[in-house]
Amino acid sequence: MKNLLMERIGLAVVLFALLALVPTVMGQDLAEFDKFLTEFTLDNGIKFLVLERHEAPVVACHTHVNVGAVDEVKGITGLAHLLEHMAFKGTKTIGTKDYEAEAKLMAKMDEIFQAIKFEQRKGNKADEQRLGELHSEFKKAQQEAQELLVHDEFKEAFRRAGCVGLNARTNYDSTVYLVSLPSNKLELWMLMESDRFLNPVLREFYKEKDVVMEERRLRAESQPVGRLGEEFLAVAYKAHPYGEPAVGHMSDIKTLTRIEAQAFFNKYYGPRNLTIALVGDVNPNRVEELAQAYFGRIPYHPQPDPVETVEPPQLGERRVVVEDPAQPIVLIGYHKPSINHPDNAVFDAITDIMGIGRTSRLYKSLVKEKKIAMYATGFQGRPGNRYPGLFVFYAVPARNHTNEECEEVLYAEIERLKNEPVSDKELEKAKTRARAGLIRRLSSNSGLARHLTFYETITGNWQNIFKQLDQIEQVTATDILRVTRTYFTTKNRTIGMIKTVPMEK
Repeated sequence: MKNLLMERIGLAVVLFALLALVPTVMGQDLAEFDKFLTEFTLDNGIKFLVLERHEAPVVACHTHVNVGAVDEVKGITGLAHLLEHMAFKGTKTIGTKDYEAEAKLMAKMDEIFQAIKFEQRKGNKADEQRLGELHSEFKKAQQEAQELLVHDEFKEAFRRAGCVGLNARTNYDSTVYLVSLPSNKLELWMLMESDRFLNPVLREFYKEKDVVMEERRLRAESQPVGRLGEEFLAVAYKAHPYGEPAVGHMSDIKTLTRIEAQAFFNKYYGPRNLTIALVGDVNPNRVEELAQAYFGRIPYHPQPDPVETVEPPQLGERRVVVEDPAQPIVLIGYHKPSINHPDNAVFDAITDIMGIGRTSRLYKSLVKEKKIAMYATGFQGRPGNRYPGLFVFYAVPARNHTNEECEEVLYAEIERLKNEPVSDKELEKAKTRARAGLIRRLSSNSGLARHLTFYETITGNWQNIFKQLDQIEQVTATDILRVTRTYFTTKNRTIGMIKTVPMEK
């Protein structure tokens, strides 16, 4: 107990010290931070953000591709995520013993797969013998291609160089490739990273589809929350692609072809869609020299258009109930503007007041006082930030309590927020936590690289990392009343819940 108390006292002291630095970080202003940041754009359109931090001989590298599940259309859902997997398979020179022979086998697999699709479209009239022959031919070509591979050569090159955290993430708005490495290995990263955008090879494409399908089964189809999440978004959005599952529909993943994937890559992985941040022990002049030599090789390609579909206003409340032998859950979502709207900071403040931690209104009301929920929160940014998204309230009923009880109390707390000005104490706490949260997020090279590329790409300027704090500082109780009355309305909401049913025998 004494050790735990000392840990908490120590954490409080550190947090107090960090908060004391906020005026220095923010007001030696942005100009102070800007002294260590260099930005440049190559002729082909790739944007580089280089932040010097010479405390240790390491550098964090983040490549932010401005493409995600939101850029997909019906029939090719899941491609953005699948291409993330493909980016680790190597290039024309990495991961293969004989690329020319391998390329012929991949083309053969494409041809056989198209023939299989054509035959399967016949349904009951499909020639089963012909299908069997095609599957055998496909498997044989696949095995021959496997013999030409040098498995995991891309990853292994980074591992031998002492790199850590080699990974990638795909969401609705973007795809990010990241790694941290010794600063004297920067040129290796320049070579490897540029090559996978210059000479991509979608090898093991059909094999990797099986991996992605299994991922879908584990994350969405086998998880009650995953199933609810998909149904909830599908009901909340009837036009905008935010309503499609980020991992893709199973039938789409099954039928995707390498030709379709290559076309998607060619459209969205061009240099004007890439923003790269390097944070750590780097020399900006050397970085630009290497960037010109390696990334400058990538041919110019026009930037793709953004999603033009606009979700129309809801005309009334929408509701979806998923029957499942699982823990009941209730979601309540309200449509809201994107991160670039002036009211975004107000939604940040509402998130803190309503949903963050054990002192939040929802936790105190539903969990601590009424004891009708095991967990309750509220947050924005679902499913993405680039386009108008949702503010979601979420509750997990406690034993012997129901979704309907939680829903009723959630509405009561929302109405309270709409009709009673929040206290000065609550508002100040939200602003203090926003400052502390920013410091935590920017404390590491990787955190800085991630936020630099995110804000540069999604908001148009990396400096908005800091400007968001100014905006939150200016939020008033009146702003919260105005925003909640505007957006948290009955006809603007979607409700999703899991209704517990007995397990089928």
